[in-house]
Amino acid sequence: MKDIYKLILQNEKDPLSKVITVLEGNQSGEKALFINRELVYDSTKDGFFSNHRETLRKEEETKILKIDKHRVFCDVLSPPKKLVICGAGHVSMPIIQFGIMADFSVTVIDDRVPFADKARKAGAHKVLCQDFKSALKEIDSDENTYFVIVTRGHRYDQICLEMIIQKPNAYVGMIGSKMRVAKVKEELLEKGADQKIIEEIYTPIGLDIKAETPVEIAIAIMGEIILIKNRKKSGTGYSKEIVKELLDMLPEKRAVVLATIVSRKGSAPREIGTKMLIYPDGGIVGTIGGGCAESDVMFKALNLFSDSSKNTELVPVDMTGQDAEEDGMVCGGVIEVFLEKIS
Repeated sequence: MKDIYKLILQNEKDPLSKVITVLEGNQSGEKALFINRELVYDSTKDGFFSNHRETLRKEEETKILKIDKHRVFCDVLSPPKKLVICGAGHVSMPIIQFGIMADFSVTVIDDRVPFADKARKAGAHKVLCQDFKSALKEIDSDENTYFVIVTRGHRYDQICLEMIIQKPNAYVGMIGSKMRVAKVKEELLEKGADQKIIEEIYTPIGLDIKAETPVEIAIAIMGEIILIKNRKKSGTGYSKEIVKELLDMLPEKRAVVLATIVSRKGSAPREIGTKMLIYPDGGIVGTIGGGCAESDVMFKALNLFSDSSKNTELVPVDMTGQDAEEDGMVCGGVIEVFLEKIS
């Protein structure tokens, strides 16, 4: 089983990767990994996926499928989210911290050594202490890269923007007054920049929450980025934290239950594909939403450890009705959580 998690980590940038898991029946728990529509891992030789490879290889949406009377969960793996911050001034510090908490890989660019050091201390995963133009040439961006321009002056804004609009991206936001922003845009248009691309720049940057302090501005910026990200409606896949934890614990032969939300109806705190790990001592990594619903899933997971007759269980969690209200469940939806014992 360890091999599948190694492959997930190695191919995290591939937008066409998916893990498919059988949810019910004698073959419950069997897994397959498809990369670029090709089956590269099958947990069971001559098992479920040997007969259904062609049916599943083209599926590109995170959801439950019905294949040959079996329910299977197709989990499209989301490429890592990247946040590139141009400038390491006082506004950048909380953006770095919020970006990390929101599970972005954070890169910061600033040509001033003291400011680059502050970005490192704030926890940025990568800091490029060099001029903006040469640093941006090194940035390998894609459709999951979010650029935030918060430099110390409009000439640096212009350098950054001129480089960034030539790169694939999910979002480009630039801080600054209306006059400063207008001047940068005007100069780029005079250089032949595409009017449509310039109009797509998010400026003034961030959601309009009347932000004033650096922390408030950072909240507005990250709020806007999260809004853009979540419009894509992709699954959550396997976070680096979950995969690395699995790879670390498997050689030690520790047991763990992987809990995955596989369906959702109505209002629920987390999307399908969201995962958490549950250990026999009650320790967890990740969350599927917290509260009574998560507690119920954890109780079922702990029971699974002591039941040698099964390794998987599909758990329905109903957050509607009187019982849910008495337990304080305010979401009002129904989810199914697939538990699989891994050791």
